[in-house]
Formats: sequence, structure tokens, C-alpha cells
Amino acid sequence: MPPKHWTPVLQSLDNRVMMNIEDAKAFVKKHFEDFVNKQDLSAADRNFAPDYLEHGADVPPGLPNGPEGPKVYLAAAFKKYPDIHVTIEDIVAEGDKVVVRNTWRATDSVTGQKIEFAGIVIWRIVNGQLAERWAYLQAPHPVH
Repeated sequence: MPPKHWTPVLQSLDNRVMMNIEDAKAFVKKHFEDFVNKQDLSAADRNFAPDYLEHGADVPPGLPNGPEGPKVYLAAAFKKYPDIHVTIEDIVAEGDKVVVRNTWRATDSVTGQKIEFAGIVIWRIVNGQLAERWAYLQAPHPVH
């Protein structure tokens, strides 16, 4: 059993201590809240590493690496779905990664159709920033 003062931490493969696990989960939760739910595109400049890499199956090809790619992607989503909201259903952290199961809900700005989809996102955190993302999202489907 670990000592009472022991706190689990995220570590990189070369054993650099990155962030304590609870802080890493809180960081990812705040990232979703600020960047998506509050539609604060400036959160990308704070939260994404300058050399951030995107591996998500949901992201269109040709987006730039670094914070600019997610800003372009989300800005387009905000236009199509101005009330988009993400809810974190589960969050788990180990090593230098945080995994989130989430549900997205929104209304299409053109048709007025309410949609929903779920996803799994894996974030790799380095030096207190999001360095890589792998995401697998359902296709949006109508909510009745």
C-alpha cells in the first residue's frame, strides 16, 4: 500500500514526472469545458503544445499541426452547431495519457435538427500541455 503522502503522477516514457493524475484529469476536464462548452478558441493556445499532433479519425485532412489545427476544426463546428456541448461520462488516466468517454449534443444551425454522438478520446500530455490526440467518434445521429 502506498504511503499516505503518495500521489500518483503521469510519467513520460523516459520517467519525467509530467503531472499528478488528478491534476491531469482536471486539466482535460477544464480543456473540454473552456474549448468546447464555452467556445473559447484561445484555450487552444494555452492547452495545446506547439508541436501538437492530431490522430483523430474525425478530423479532416490538411489541418495544421499545433494549436491552429484544433482552432480551425472547432471554429467550423461552432458555426454548424452553435450550441454544441460535450459531457464527460468517464475519465481515466495512466502513464502520460488521459482517456475520456464523452457525449456530444448540438443543434444544426441550418436544419434545426438536434443531434448527438459519443466518442472516446485519448490525450497524451507533455509538459502540462496536450501533445497528441487519438479520437474515435460515432457519426452524429438525430435526437427525437
